[in-house]
Amino acid sequence: MTIPYNSPSLWRGVLPWPPQGEFHKYDRGQVVVAGGTVMTGAARLAAQAAMRIGAGICIVAAQPSILPIYQASLIHVISKAVKDLSEIIHLINDTYRNIIVIGPGIGQNDAQMLRQHILSLLNTKIPVVLDADAITAFQESPKELFSALHKDCVLTPHAGEFIRLFPDMGKEAPPHEKALSAAKICGCTVLLKGQETAIAFSEKIVINTHATPWLATAGAGDVLAGMTAGLMAQGMAGFDAACAAAWLHGEAGLRFGPGLVAPDLVDILPEIMRDFA
Repeated sequence: MTIPYNSPSLWRGVLPWPPQGEFHKYDRGQVVVAGGTVMTGAARLAAQAAMRIGAGICIVAAQPSILPIYQASLIHVISKAVKDLSEIIHLINDTYRNIIVIGPGIGQNDAQMLRQHILSLLNTKIPVVLDADAITAFQESPKELFSALHKDCVLTPHAGEFIRLFPDMGKEAPPHEKALSAAKICGCTVLLKGQETAIAFSEKIVINTHATPWLATAGAGDVLAGMTAGLMAQGMAGFDAACAAAWLHGEAGLRFGPGLVAPDLVDILPEIMRDFA
């Protein structure tokens, strides 16, 4: 089996780009990011990345007590108060190709409640990017998650999070085999992060090596989740969006190089996107 390496030739033709003429922010899609109460930087990075990659609107939904942090630091992002994740559904309007990002900095204070809220959102069939704590929350009941996932979902685990959902997959198996098997079980796109990032959906598998060790920094995964969601909000399919986001994320790391911290990935995106104009 010959596995293609990720490159713009695979997805450049479907990369969203604003057309000339009448066009407004709602045409570019809307991303909703679930904001945590402690690690607020993670959701902020995801929100900023979603907009830098082209989403027209982004909303961070968080509990009222923590909302001022998001309001003060995200002047281009809408902040909405919600009692809990169950209220996020009220922020969604299908007209604008919406997508929800759940996981970055959301916390594990009540994993059972988090699982219930995630399952409720998945049952609406709204596109969802699940990352970090949203994945770990299901480590005791992964089949519960698998049965609720659908084709418009993307899972973005690193190796540790992956093994929590798929403990029976051998640690020695190559990433492409693990990602492909997981994608078939879940019925959605799986982006398995690592030195060789594997992106799979159904029978499709791509390996991304366009990256740098400087990406091993806190928050880089949150940026990747936001980038993926931002592309999906604009109409890209989950698999194509994950492939494009992984390559662009790697390109951002390569261009910045030593000293990279996660916000640098967001800031350099416009320079990279101009190359695709």
